[in-house]
Amino acid sequence: MLDEAMVALAASAGSGVVQAAGTDAWLALRNRLARLFGRGDRRQETVQLERLDRTEAELTAAGQDGDEQRTRLGAAWRTRTEDLLEQLEPEERAAAVAELRALLDEAAQAARPAAGGFTRNVFHGPTAVQSGDGNVQVNRFDARP
Repeated sequence: MLDEAMVALAASAGSGVVQAAGTDAWLALRNRLARLFGRGDRRQETVQLERLDRTEAELTAAGQDGDEQRTRLGAAWRTRTEDLLEQLEPEERAAAVAELRALLDEAAQAARPAAGGFTRNVFHGPTAVQSGDGNVQVNRFDARP
């Protein structure tokens, strides 16, 4: 089971994929994310590249009215990222987390407008994850202390 920081990072990854699709940041994020998910297996890397390409094509086809697609695809990539992190041994997980943070930061920098910041928001049940400018905030809307 992942701790809250890793769940938040996975949510940022899902949101980052959706935000980067169709931008100048896409190609670099796509290639690095496929390598990360491939874990050295070229065939698996190719599978992930194809999956990322389908994601971008679906988001492009949906256009500005694609809120449902963005939410669904962001959640799918969040889940894939959580699954990846859960299956790794602690040392591999630490390296994957560092790589994921670095590639999300670079994608955010590339996608950042000349003025202002880059923000991602992900809502999943009673939890909202917001990230931008290298920060991550997790808000829970439940009765936990």
